[in-house]
Amino acid sequence: MSTDRLRTDDVERLLAAFAALDSPDDVYAFLQDVCTVREVREMAQRLEVARLLSVGEHYDRIREATGASTTTISRVSRALNYGADGYRTVLGLPREA
Repeated sequence: MSTDRLRTDDVERLLAAFAALDSPDDVYAFLQDVCTVREVREMAQRLEVARLLSVGEHYDRIREATGASTTTISRVSRALNYGADGYRTVLGLPREA
């Protein structure tokens, strides 16, 4: 296990649960059980923000298209450019060196 303080035994079990799912429908059902509607919508919004940032959209256009705050857009941009490459992986983007 990593020395990352977030990566506790409980988080490891959560990761294993996601990894055990075989289809988008299974993931959706699990998200419905584990998250609130708001949390699922917020995660989906952040992923859409990351997608739009990755194709070069401007913050104002992203805010209009997604309803995300500039704070959220900035946070996603920072994660996309300096984070753990999770967004890049799911969006099929090259990883930053």
